[in-house]
Amino acid sequence: MNCQPHLKRLVYKWSLINQSCLLCDEPAGQIYPVCVACEQALPWLGDQCTRCALPLPMAGLTCAQCCRRPPAFDQVIALWHFGFPVDTLISRFKHNRQWPLGRLMAELLGHGLLHRFAEGLPRPDLLLPVPLARRRLRERGFNQAGMLGRWLSSQLGIPGDQRILLRTRETPAQQRLDAQARRRNLRQAFALMGDLQGRHVALVDDVLTTGATVQAIAEVLRKAGAQRVDVYCLARTPKPGYV
Repeated sequence: MNCQPHLKRLVYKWSLINQSCLLCDEPAGQIYPVCVACEQALPWLGDQCTRCALPLPMAGLTCAQCCRRPPAFDQVIALWHFGFPVDTLISRFKHNRQWPLGRLMAELLGHGLLHRFAEGLPRPDLLLPVPLARRRLRERGFNQAGMLGRWLSSQLGIPGDQRILLRTRETPAQQRLDAQARRRNLRQAFALMGDLQGRHVALVDDVLTTGATVQAIAEVLRKAGAQRVDVYCLARTPKPGYV
């Protein structure tokens, strides 16, 4: 019996561990490029709404908004609340094309999802990135949700599709709108080019703020026959004043 590890595999593993942390430039010492100290300092999302992942003071609760108006999606999975330095990392990924930062965050999200799957979270049949409007796509040159979706698809072994979910209408930027205006802004903004009857679908995006975008998409997916709709994102925006 040959108990010696394969040389190429050994070199490959060494090369992965012998890399620098993308946040502090110190040796990472891990299989992904972030050191333990920086990883622990990230704004990890703790107690949260069981439906929309809004940060809450206690575990196992559902927020008032989800109780009053249950969303069309089943569950949001997010790693962090949208605070420093994750807010800066996402901005540099989206607006400065620093794709290694996006890849790192996607890998950490993938590890978190694999852990949740092992604990009983249902695995989806399909990953669908939230689409960008054509004008925004031309300006930015890429869809950050599409890139996250491709990385997650590869890591999780779940197929993804960027073609069947379309943004059919140009809408004003959501950042300057309140929750009600965001919902009005997204009416009839999405269309589906495929059959999802009886399927479990997960939407992929970078940040969940009010949830208006994923709510509008989830309604379209439900009408197309989707049995379950989850949302996977990097960060969840807390309410003002959250510490």
